[in-house]
Amino acid sequence: MKSFKFYLSCLFSVLFIFSVRAQTTDSTHYRFLRQIYDYALTQADCYENLRHICKEIGPRLSGSPQASQAIDYTTQLMQGYAFDTVFRQKVEVPHWVRGEKEIAYAQTASGKKELPVCALGGSIATPKNGLEASLIMVHDFEELEKLGKKQIKGKIVFFNRPMPPTCIHTFDAYGKTVDQRFAGAAEAAKYGAAGVVVRSMGLRNDDFPHTGSMKYYGDGKKIPAVAISVNGADYLKEQIESGNDVNFFFKTHCQTLPDALSHNVIGELYGSDQKDAFIIAGGHLDSWDMGEGAHDDGAGTVQAIEALRILKNLGYPPKHNIRAVLFMNEENGMRGAKKYAELLKENNEKHIAAIESDRGGFTPRGFSFEGVDENSALIAFLKREFAPFNMLQWDAGHSGPDIRQLNKHETMLFGYIPDSQRYFDVHHADSDVFEAVHKRELELGAAALAALIYLIDQNLYHKK
Repeated sequence: MKSFKFYLSCLFSVLFIFSVRAQTTDSTHYRFLRQIYDYALTQADCYENLRHICKEIGPRLSGSPQASQAIDYTTQLMQGYAFDTVFRQKVEVPHWVRGEKEIAYAQTASGKKELPVCALGGSIATPKNGLEASLIMVHDFEELEKLGKKQIKGKIVFFNRPMPPTCIHTFDAYGKTVDQRFAGAAEAAKYGAAGVVVRSMGLRNDDFPHTGSMKYYGDGKKIPAVAISVNGADYLKEQIESGNDVNFFFKTHCQTLPDALSHNVIGELYGSDQKDAFIIAGGHLDSWDMGEGAHDDGAGTVQAIEALRILKNLGYPPKHNIRAVLFMNEENGMRGAKKYAELLKENNEKHIAAIESDRGGFTPRGFSFEGVDENSALIAFLKREFAPFNMLQWDAGHSGPDIRQLNKHETMLFGYIPDSQRYFDVHHADSDVFEAVHKRELELGAAALAALIYLIDQNLYHKK
């Protein structure tokens, strides 16, 4: 039987929570935050805008016709919303193309089994008739080095390090494994490997291979690289650990074309007072060429546009200039972000805060932040104001890949944090489609971005 002290402690905890909630909902800002959320959940356009991007345009790899169509569509969309100005920034981007669908199979003593693979972004193609060689499994670069050239030369290296399932935050799991995708081919080539197969960066057992960026060393040999689905990787692992010799065949047709002209797309609401200072919210308009780029990062781009639309339609007069920035080429070069930061400096623009949504369109949990003391009055203020909306996660650390280019400009950076548990089910895969995005979750995220813009605009203005 629980003690009286235990029940008394529970009672005080509940009373404290209700007390904090009551104080927050009586705050100066709560009423307008409530209007933001109500508008987003009843009158938002972001879900329909995402549908158009995914279904009418499709995947938007940098340099592709679809990327150009997305630039035109979002430009016209923000012009139609009558933002104060809508403009583009020219940027030269890499232009890698996948070509025909990849083919792969494993040959063992018991027969041949076809397996789902996809070329990694930036990979060279296999020879015209494909590549076949003995398969050797490794888990990391140290193991690769121990095997050395004698055991690796002429073979296909199979990198099979799964995302650790024990990481509560799945981006932590991704960070512990993505090096094999990004640098696996370059490392294996040093020991004479003929090609590489990399286990997909995913936590779900399925047959969707996940692509993603990879890089060769400048003076190193280039060898073809593919990702294999989680189920396919488990099959290869089982065969090898059972003592079976495995020959692996794959055929790809990818190539790198000359750089292409592309654009960042920017919509802006003018500030009424601090006209020399900017708050931006953004995502990246490009996606990989698999699936429809719904969560990565169609969701982030439409949420950024929607955040400005909400504030405009509610009649909010911002103190600082507010921008929705749709970056181009996050997936395989970051050139849009670099160009934006370069022009910021040239134009002598002061960016006081930047927000990025690039972790999918799932249920909002909170924000990460950089360039802000985690014990600062601003973070305490934001925690308090967001508490009634279940935005309880505030993490010091990584904000977003595009806005991190603004670090050197003394800009506070915020990364939108949705629930991450299902993100790597679809990340860079054919499963990243419009149907994988929940309408209400997407709208809640747009409201969160609009609310954060408003609170920063109000808090920093009053500190002038």
